[in-house]
Amino acid sequence: MTHSLPRAQRNVVVLVAAQALLGAQMPMIFTIGGLAGQSLASNICFATLPISLIVLGSMLSATPLSWFMQRYGRRAGFVVGAMGGAAGGAVGAVGLFLASFPIFLLGSFMTGIYMSAQGFYRFAAADTADESFRPKAISYVLAGGLASAIIGPQLVKLTADAYVIPFLGTYAAVIGVNLVGALLFIFLDIPKPPVPAHDAPKGRSRRELLATPRIAVAVICAMVSYALMNLVMTSTPLAVVGCGYDTGDAADVVTAHVLAMFAPSFFTGHLIARFGVERIVGLGMAILGAAGIVALSGVELGNFFVALILLGLGWNFGFIGATTMLAGAHAAHERGRMQGLNDLIVFGGVTVASLASGGLMNCSGGSAEQGWVAVNLAMLPLLVLAGGSLIWLVLRPRDEERTAQNRSA
Repeated sequence: MTHSLPRAQRNVVVLVAAQALLGAQMPMIFTIGGLAGQSLASNICFATLPISLIVLGSMLSATPLSWFMQRYGRRAGFVVGAMGGAAGGAVGAVGLFLASFPIFLLGSFMTGIYMSAQGFYRFAAADTADESFRPKAISYVLAGGLASAIIGPQLVKLTADAYVIPFLGTYAAVIGVNLVGALLFIFLDIPKPPVPAHDAPKGRSRRELLATPRIAVAVICAMVSYALMNLVMTSTPLAVVGCGYDTGDAADVVTAHVLAMFAPSFFTGHLIARFGVERIVGLGMAILGAAGIVALSGVELGNFFVALILLGLGWNFGFIGATTMLAGAHAAHERGRMQGLNDLIVFGGVTVASLASGGLMNCSGGSAEQGWVAVNLAMLPLLVLAGGSLIWLVLRPRDEERTAQNRSA
């Protein structure tokens, strides 16, 4: 693919706008999904199941969406994602109206189609960018989440009690966000991947790709960053409300968290270019560990704010760094296979974390405080996994890896 800076910059602008507008539905749903589930579920241990179903839907959609975009282009895939988000919002609204937990869960699962598509925005930013602009392009697109961090929770405050049925207005707003946001992709200019010739290189198999050390570590660190962020964030509204604060406080904590997730993106790419991707990923893991320490030190509102801000910062450095590492570790003709596989693994881990979050929060003790402690202690094994794999990558020679990548080109 020919790289043109003006084209890459235009695509980044479109994707930033999509991240800001369409991405607003994620903090909206993550703020109220557990609370709505708590009101509908017969067992509070399943309160966060709606959020888990979103992540499961995202995981199962990743490979088909990646294939679809490889064949029909990014624009078509992103429109499909937005329509999935609109359909999920509509079905979720029906579930709330009928007080049906199964229907509400179905809507959550369909929302996962949008979440999966949003995950590919970062890869789309790299498609038309050259090597020097690539980390900045990825970083800028994720920075669009800064606006979504403000738009989403504010829409929750405006719509959560708009109708007699709590949160019904929020799900109606989700439908509108998707229908309007889909129009942005008219301006996206990413060529469809060419149909490969019969004698074109096939690239490495999925097994061979995952056996490449740099790819394996990138996938592990991306999965751990996202899984830990989801593990803690999913339980946060329940913990905040359970510790005596109100829904508005929970929305404010989520706002601070999502701002911290995306605000550093304006300079994360520059930090990666200056200090190296491994150092930035390692810094992200250290900050995630610090978030757990702050959360375990108390349940004052200030603790929630500081812990969730650190959680967002750690996710930013870890996830953007891992994405940049992965984007430079495979050939163009391996893109569809590798990116779909990556998001399948990443969101598989996030699904497990989301399911575990509800059980740990609601069923591991007699109080919200005890559940919150259990959630944060669960971070430790994943941090050890990511940190160990990153240290292993840094210490090993890279000659064999370069040879394998050159053979695939």
